[in-house]
Amino acid sequence: MSSSRRSLDDLPAALPSMWRAVKRGFAAEPALLVIAFVLSLIAALPDALMALWLKFLADGLLGGNATLVIIAAAGLAVSATLTWVLRVVSERTQRRFRDRVTIALESHVAELQASVATVEHHERPDYLDRLSILRDQVFVLDHMYMSLFTTCGWILRLGVTIGLLVSIHPLLAMLALFALPTVATSSWRPAVERAAEEAGAQAQRLAKHLFDIATTAPPGKEVRVSRIGARLIRDRRAAWERWYARVARARWGSAAWHTMGWAVFGAGYVGAVVFVATVVDASPGEVLLVLAAGSRLSAYISATVGEIGFLRGIWMDGSKRLAWLEDYAAAKAEHADRPVPDAIGEGISLENVSFAYPGTDKLVLRDVDLELPAGTVVALVGENGAGKTTLVKLLAKMYEPSAGRILVDGAELARMPAMDWRERLAGTFQDFFRFEFQARRTVGLGDAPRIEERPAVEAAVVRAGAEDVVEILANGLDTQLGPTWPGGVEVSFGQWQKLSLARGFMRDEPLLLVLDEPTAALDAETEHALFERYADAAKERERDGLSNNGRITLLVSHRFSTVRMADLIVVMDGARVVEVGSHDELMAAQGQYAELYGIQAAAYQ
Repeated sequence: MSSSRRSLDDLPAALPSMWRAVKRGFAAEPALLVIAFVLSLIAALPDALMALWLKFLADGLLGGNATLVIIAAAGLAVSATLTWVLRVVSERTQRRFRDRVTIALESHVAELQASVATVEHHERPDYLDRLSILRDQVFVLDHMYMSLFTTCGWILRLGVTIGLLVSIHPLLAMLALFALPTVATSSWRPAVERAAEEAGAQAQRLAKHLFDIATTAPPGKEVRVSRIGARLIRDRRAAWERWYARVARARWGSAAWHTMGWAVFGAGYVGAVVFVATVVDASPGEVLLVLAAGSRLSAYISATVGEIGFLRGIWMDGSKRLAWLEDYAAAKAEHADRPVPDAIGEGISLENVSFAYPGTDKLVLRDVDLELPAGTVVALVGENGAGKTTLVKLLAKMYEPSAGRILVDGAELARMPAMDWRERLAGTFQDFFRFEFQARRTVGLGDAPRIEERPAVEAAVVRAGAEDVVEILANGLDTQLGPTWPGGVEVSFGQWQKLSLARGFMRDEPLLLVLDEPTAALDAETEHALFERYADAAKERERDGLSNNGRITLLVSHRFSTVRMADLIVVMDGARVVEVGSHDELMAAQGQYAELYGIQAAAYQ
């Protein structure tokens, strides 16, 4: 029973998060919430009074009281009719409330995640497990309001029923005490099962991932060529079994305690009937009331504990996770007091910057000191795992440094609003996303306010050298991408990458342009030509006075033939910056860059 004790102890702790969820629903639909709640209470009364009408009917028939019989018959008719009518009206009202509050809750969760400046909650496994369950629960969180209303309705029925029993004899109130074990077991049973599900969430997520690999199109070719289909099925089954074995044990254990609780109530019910029939000088109508009310008490308790179980399993857990996300977003709220500059006059500086991903102690960047002068093209090179992409994430404010600071013209980047900074940021990332929209929207997303401006989209396509991709599309920029959509077409990885690069070129005057392995799927010659054209265009704009914002272009590439055109090359190794200079300077230094350049050049020759 230790699990039950913990679950009961969890109840007070869950109340604040439940209350926050109630206020969230009220803020979204105040009138509908009140109407739905009141209807739930009113709808409970006719059904709860059925035992009273049966008592009147029995006493009237056996006592020859026609008036009492008419009252009983009318009461039964009205109760039966109102029970149906109020249930229908209540269900329709609740359905409308659920439909409207669902959108509000989904939007709230999406806004909370989007409001967090960093991406820590998208990359930490423990946060991913929480968010995975919350994403599944957000689609049923609307039911928690209905469950609360229904629970209140069942409690009202219980109160009326116990009142009727007490009117026969005060000791019959003891019957409610016999129901406490069922209430106790129902309050902790879903919690125990939910805890088991959450403990195995990683195995469940793995099972879903393996199922997606085995049944979706993108990995389909490799699955068939490598003939790993049967292995995927076995591994998926094993992962699911690891999750289900834990959950099954929790369910069997909680079911045993729940059965014992109902056995206690059953004994109390039988005792109450015997007590009234043999000890209390009760009329036939009163005996019938005890039989009817007692049997209904059993049904009401069953329904009440079922709703409490739903509240415990969905609302308490779901509302606590929602409250966690709200608190997490609030804790990550920025305290920005410095505006983002309109232009970069001096450059971006990194002073003793170190960084370890949350949940780990390993430094991915260690004591990095670096100057990125205004108006330059800077290339980051180094072997995999050297920290290049992590440095890009810090400059994009996806994470904050664990130590040290980043300065923009002497002002701390940490004190600038992330959203404002990212409005002056452009580019594309190594792990770009495939937005399956019309091609012009897929590109236009790079500058959302201009997403419908076709000339801007076409200019971005030209900058990225993606004209050849658009030309082969059936309807050009109006072509739907993605074969799963009506009229949609499939494009290759390299074509997706070019469209992603075009999206990164949508903003005309960014302060920082980040190009993180943006052309890895292209051949070296094409990549070189593309960036040579971009560099020449940028220098021409500077020369003609069309751009004076001091833009810094940060290029991450594993091809040294491309990075040699950069004004400044930063060589990273082992989480540190080991060399900085132009191509000629680094080659003359005969250091790590020269060695790597020579190896790659020899491979091409």
